[in-house]
Amino acid sequence: MNYTRFLNRLSLARKPSPIRILTAILNESSAEMISMAGGMPNTQTFPIMEASFKLRDGTVLKLDQKIMNKGLQYAPTPGLPDLVQWIEGLQSRVHNPPTYNDKSHPGKMECLVTCGSQDGLCKAFEALVSEGDNVLLEHPTYSGTLAIVGPMAANLIPVNSDSQGLDPSHLRKTLSRWSPSDFSRSGSGAPKILYCIPNGGNPTGTSLNLERKKEIYKIAQEYDLLILEDDPYFYIQFTKPYIPSLLSMDVDGRVLRFDSMSKLLSSGVKCGKEIISWMRIGVLTGPKPIVDRVNLHMQCSVMHASGLSKVFLMKLFEHWGHDGFLQHAEKTATFYEMKRDLCLKSAEKHLKGLAEWSVPTGGMFLWLKLNVKDTKKMIEVKARANNVLFVPGSAFMIDQSQPCSHIRASYSTATPEEMDLAFKRLADLIREEVKESD
Repeated sequence: MNYTRFLNRLSLARKPSPIRILTAILNESSAEMISMAGGMPNTQTFPIMEASFKLRDGTVLKLDQKIMNKGLQYAPTPGLPDLVQWIEGLQSRVHNPPTYNDKSHPGKMECLVTCGSQDGLCKAFEALVSEGDNVLLEHPTYSGTLAIVGPMAANLIPVNSDSQGLDPSHLRKTLSRWSPSDFSRSGSGAPKILYCIPNGGNPTGTSLNLERKKEIYKIAQEYDLLILEDDPYFYIQFTKPYIPSLLSMDVDGRVLRFDSMSKLLSSGVKCGKEIISWMRIGVLTGPKPIVDRVNLHMQCSVMHASGLSKVFLMKLFEHWGHDGFLQHAEKTATFYEMKRDLCLKSAEKHLKGLAEWSVPTGGMFLWLKLNVKDTKKMIEVKARANNVLFVPGSAFMIDQSQPCSHIRASYSTATPEEMDLAFKRLADLIREEVKESD
């Protein structure tokens, strides 16, 4: 793997921050180390001394002053060492990447704690994509990803997905316009990265099976692609055991994986009219040469994820252990599977003959194809006027100016009664739209 080939000029030009290096050194040093180097504030001036939080099972976990000082102080950019070690252990247990602990491998697995998985995703794209690059995206795709790469003046190339996720045959067909030698030749225009959402896809709710994942990885090897495995819904799979990840088969060090705690633990807290980032933590896992470049980007932007979030999370993980975390994840998946079934029941009741859909295999979304040519105005104007909200399918398309018959419905928070009423209102709107077009 020639990792330099994947990185853009800006990323390659980044240099380590001398002060950030000192912060990491101090964090790993013994108590005898005297530091007059970094500009760390004196913790005696911090007004918060300790805190506690209560779990749903009644357990109260306390953060004493020593832990609080650690959370309120500057920390190494990759994350608190104990937290990073815990996460690496989880990745090893769940995914068992071939490059884990292989110090001689040029793409040895590395973990980086980010401010939510989208922060890591954004910084990765900013390190990898240059103006004019051809970028392969699963299509339809996450609207947040389009918001990241859309302004980069890159050529976004759709790779079709169906009821089983990203289609390997279409990926191979898309790549066939280049010869194999183009992928090692600078300036050929051959794509370097492939972005996909392998589980509970947003917006489609579909998941890749093991056979497709193996085929996609094989194609990535043939064409020397770096795979961006955006997998926030990995733990919200409705079939067990978990389908092995692309990271789990990554012998080359060509998978950059994005995990999120937002779907399992906390995404944000509303305080009055303000949204406060609280326990918003993601994890970037992948080959060290790429992860190190994202690390350098963090050093000159956010410096590190929220320290308070990290110590809260570390306290919870210490209490749970890996077993407790996985048990919580399984309960969460069971909850969303129940919500999915209720959503499908309401869809069948009200939308049969008016829309088509596939059964979601994970995540929080139902992807509906309505019997109308374009859903944008109907959803953004008419549905809102009828007090029901969905997302028009065009939001997930590379060319959002084209008519789109799809919408995304989320079953994560709505009650059964609300889902039933929402689909009844949607059915009325579809009938009205069809009548007007006749």
